[in-house]
Amino acid sequence: MAANVLLLTPPFTQLNTPYPATAYIKGFLNTLEVDSYQADLGIEVILKLFSRQGIQELFDSVSLEKINQASSNAQRIYFLREEYTLCIEPVINFLQFKNPTLAYTICDGDFLPQASRFEQLDDLEWAFGTMGVQDKARHLATLYLEDIGDFIQELVDPFFGFSRYAERLGRSAVNFDPIEAALQSKPTYIDTLLLDILKDLLEQVNPTLVCMSVPFPGNLYGAFRIGKFIKENYPSINVAMGGGYPNTELRSLKEPRVFKYIDFITLDDGERPLQNLLEYLNGKRSVEQLKRTYVLQDKQVIYKNKALERDIPFSNTGTPDYKYLPLNKYLSVIEIANPMHRLWSDGRWNKLTMAHGCYWKKCTFCDITLDYIKNYEPISASIICDRIEELITQTGETGFHFVDEAAPPALMRELALEILKRKLKISWWTNIRFEERFTYDLCRLLKASGCIAVSGGLEVASDRLLELMKKGVTVAQVARVANNFTASGIMVHAYLMYGFPTQTAQETIDSLEMVRQLFEEEVLQSGFWHLFAMTSHAPIGLEPDKYKVIRTGPEKGLFADNDLSHEDPLGTEHERFSQGLKKALFNYMHGICMDYPLQEWFDFKVPKPTVPKNFIHQSIHHALPLPLKQNHKAVWLGGRVSLKKTAFQKKGKKVERFYLEAQQKTQTIQIKIGTKESRWIEKILNQNLLQMHEKEMTFMEFSQQFEEANLGSLDVFIQSSVFQDLSDAGLLWV
Repeated sequence: MAANVLLLTPPFTQLNTPYPATAYIKGFLNTLEVDSYQADLGIEVILKLFSRQGIQELFDSVSLEKINQASSNAQRIYFLREEYTLCIEPVINFLQFKNPTLAYTICDGDFLPQASRFEQLDDLEWAFGTMGVQDKARHLATLYLEDIGDFIQELVDPFFGFSRYAERLGRSAVNFDPIEAALQSKPTYIDTLLLDILKDLLEQVNPTLVCMSVPFPGNLYGAFRIGKFIKENYPSINVAMGGGYPNTELRSLKEPRVFKYIDFITLDDGERPLQNLLEYLNGKRSVEQLKRTYVLQDKQVIYKNKALERDIPFSNTGTPDYKYLPLNKYLSVIEIANPMHRLWSDGRWNKLTMAHGCYWKKCTFCDITLDYIKNYEPISASIICDRIEELITQTGETGFHFVDEAAPPALMRELALEILKRKLKISWWTNIRFEERFTYDLCRLLKASGCIAVSGGLEVASDRLLELMKKGVTVAQVARVANNFTASGIMVHAYLMYGFPTQTAQETIDSLEMVRQLFEEEVLQSGFWHLFAMTSHAPIGLEPDKYKVIRTGPEKGLFADNDLSHEDPLGTEHERFSQGLKKALFNYMHGICMDYPLQEWFDFKVPKPTVPKNFIHQSIHHALPLPLKQNHKAVWLGGRVSLKKTAFQKKGKKVERFYLEAQQKTQTIQIKIGTKESRWIEKILNQNLLQMHEKEMTFMEFSQQFEEANLGSLDVFIQSSVFQDLSDAGLLWV
């Protein structure tokens, strides 16, 4: 398969699904009728390494001298090398959903060799009691692979990691020297696998341009190793780099040595810069007319950005195209039993975006000055659903992960309505802000459209600090919104932060208590703590004095510029809390140890929480309902209804009563209703709402028709048990 452009994702990102950047770019190139081929070198290396031949060669590569000096864990794995070699291909097939009956053998406990990763099993055995043999087996198979990964990292290649490669070289790399030294060293064991695959790929595709997307620091070294190989062996091929890492870290690039390995580096949205680059390589424009592109001229790094064309509108970038990626070969692993947390590593997800950028773009810790955040551009629900249908046809998968910075509630509503109108049967999840616009009714609508989970930033769980962050939410509001999602059957994951500027030890402990209560109330299912990081492009990094922190480095270098070190004179010693916070959260995610005093999680004295023990409960259960607005849309999810009449004797007289009967998928619901409004309600539900007409009925129209039907006071009707019964049966206002 010859192609003009070869799109590459360097090792490593995810085991279970491709990182979507190359699929996005390929979809755009399709609109230009440019031939392109794509490959995820991460999964290709993993599959070559974790094969029978690959594991055998891995063990053969380790000398006995190294084994004798290794840890007892690595020695155990080596002495069991034959068992590891015999098991590897059945396990990989199982994780690819190709050998499901192996689950019973794996769960018997005598199939997989076990090293240190299995020591946690006694604590987790209970977690799989209700999850089933398949999930338990995948968790055990994941531990088996992680044991081998530990062996590789200790004795074969210290750069190795399943979702990152040589990540430390890419982090805070203001100086290019460490990367250059690694590149000039002999290729590592993983490097040799990577370069063998790359050589075959280049021979097969014969591209004129190789484009690499580098989303994370853990992809950077691999990208440069690829570039070095191409420049040394295929000097006629041009090499370009783009993606999340250059967009955030390389905005002030001055290091000429980079261009020994890479010819072009583009920033921000890649579609127009790539189109202009292709035109330049085809002799149709000058180098001066490139867009947001670094080149090397006269041994100087020059930023070219004189192209007159605007960026491609988000609605015109095309549908992501996953062609050539081995979708049936990705590994669905379960690193942790928590059903929400596992979504990142379990299952194949088609990646899509509802809106470019962030509609909020105010958070002081976020890169709101950069294009990928500040340039907000949503697309219509109709276009999103067109892309959903195209991807289902293309991949055969009906799972979607919308990778928005924060999906807009109004667009989520329109998307859910469009999914229901088209009668699509999909599963999807996304990232949100905990906005009060996520009412219980809206969450029920999202659930009906296939939404299974949301993730959002609770961050510090402190109202003072949330205000300092300009997060636009309170802890009580987060609790109410999380409850709306959970009560609708949608799982909730919270991103949690500690170490925000001026955060005290008391606030850290109070935040943990808030989190404990959220899990105790079962409105959170999953979470993840991370330490605050100051960056160059966030308001705190730009104005540290304003947030009462002191920037301490690093000195500006010629290469990367993003992560900043700082001192927090008014805050506590934030790093001390790391282990305790994570240990507590791990237990809360598994529904245990809720009654432990918070002091139990720390090996140093911490203050007692000052948060009332029932704060979250009160926030959820004592909040006033939001009033219905005139522009709220009516949605009926209850299925076709029929008006029924029943009669009975009361004090010797025949009494007739009406009720509505709704036939739903799992049950038949009966709603008692008064004689006057019965036929009107039946007509409204069956004729106006059931078929999800293009013109939805608003609350204003509902009110007008109620008044025209002379049914009495609307306010009284809304407060009635009939209206509540209709709501319970599926009448939503969104």
